[in-house]
Amino acid sequence: MGKEITSRATDYSQWYIDLVKKADLAENSDVRGCMVIKPYGYSIWEKMQQALDKMFKDTGHVNAYFPLFVPKSMFEAEEKNAEGFAKECAIVTHYRLKNDPNRPGKLMVDPDAKLEEELVVRPTSEAIIWSTYKKWIQSYRDLPLLINQWANVIRWEMRTRLFLRTAEFLWQEGHTAHATSAEAIAETKQMLDVYAEFAETFMAMPVIKGVKSEGERFPGAIDTYCIEAMMQDGKALQAGTSHFLGQNFANAFDVQFTNKEGKLEKVWGTSWGVSTRLIGALIMAHSDDDGLVLPPKLAPIHVVIVPIFKNEEELAKISTKAEGIAKELRKQGLSVKFDNRENLKPGFKFAEYELKGVPVRIAIGPRDLENGTVEVARRDTKEKKVVSLDSVVSEIQGLLDNIQQNIYDRALKFREEKVTKADSYADFKKILDEKGGFVLAHWDGTAETEGLIKDETKATIRCIPLDAKEESGACIYSGKPSNKRVLFARAY
Repeated sequence: MGKEITSRATDYSQWYIDLVKKADLAENSDVRGCMVIKPYGYSIWEKMQQALDKMFKDTGHVNAYFPLFVPKSMFEAEEKNAEGFAKECAIVTHYRLKNDPNRPGKLMVDPDAKLEEELVVRPTSEAIIWSTYKKWIQSYRDLPLLINQWANVIRWEMRTRLFLRTAEFLWQEGHTAHATSAEAIAETKQMLDVYAEFAETFMAMPVIKGVKSEGERFPGAIDTYCIEAMMQDGKALQAGTSHFLGQNFANAFDVQFTNKEGKLEKVWGTSWGVSTRLIGALIMAHSDDDGLVLPPKLAPIHVVIVPIFKNEEELAKISTKAEGIAKELRKQGLSVKFDNRENLKPGFKFAEYELKGVPVRIAIGPRDLENGTVEVARRDTKEKKVVSLDSVVSEIQGLLDNIQQNIYDRALKFREEKVTKADSYADFKKILDEKGGFVLAHWDGTAETEGLIKDETKATIRCIPLDAKEESGACIYSGKPSNKRVLFARAY
């Protein structure tokens, strides 16, 4: 199978694009900056959705849906949020087209169909949701309000890359309202923990939990918590964020409630979200030059069975045994594909499923039937072994668990090797240029220093790790006192 994937060592960026397209995950759309998520790619997103949705509901959240369009005046109500997204907003100004008298067969905007108020196509939904919460919340009995929505958003990105940064993307966004600051902060941290558990347990991707610097916060938030992951090219990727909004949106939209003492108070808010960017993270955290490496918990197909035969009689005998194996594996809740296509050779199929990252491949030929065995190959290490037909079903689940753990352990080892301390600005720059990865360094806490480091090195403060220990030191740039190291990296 001619995969034609650029090697990671040659051109990591091109390797990523080649893999997304060759593995049939997504392709560029005719709409500038937008993508078509193909069935195989979308099935990975569905797996992510299912796992996350259960985790959200297990923590008391329910799903709802809010409009795509936000009146401009409503969007402007929380100034920091509006300013933060202003450059990325798409605006609807008219509601009708008509025939163009100067160009037969063409349409033009009807100048008589101008909207009384322009509509922002949501880049995020805080404004429309908090304007709704004003109607829903009157008493402390209405709190907490724990709502999530699965939706699409539009951010008019100029430079796009499939899954990682597109003008339209899919995501979930949680929006909660609380009676106290302490409750809202606890919610913010709880959802950060949910994201970290999902990343590590399902994506097999180790993450560092932390809080953003003021310059990197979500517009309109008091604090932004995040999980940061390390990709194989030594760049960081923000994999999820959870925001403590304080009373900023409650003030902007006058969302009040009557407390137990009968007094009016403003509510406290949070928002949190992850997107289809996670598919990009999954690819870049684990895959290799032969294709995808998918953790079994998110793989659309767990096991593929490939028959090796010369004629229809051999295929018929193999099919009886293969379909029996597939049936038993499906009873265990596994997704199994029996690829009995007669027009393709086994080698082509092996390469195809290696490219698509199917965790386990079973090959069965006439000699295997005679010997009562099958060949089992695992995608992560490419190891093969001969297993008896009688035990293959019982061994697969344990093998999948082992693959899931091995992919995580391998990513964790890589991440640990990519965390380096720097005590001088010269060392900091050298690490970024020669080794890459995360750099733990002292920072004086000022936006000015943060900005200068970013301008000079393209590295940003990814987060202040939640487990960072107090440690007296000097800022690598200004030499001013610092009591904690922060996490820098170049990032996607």
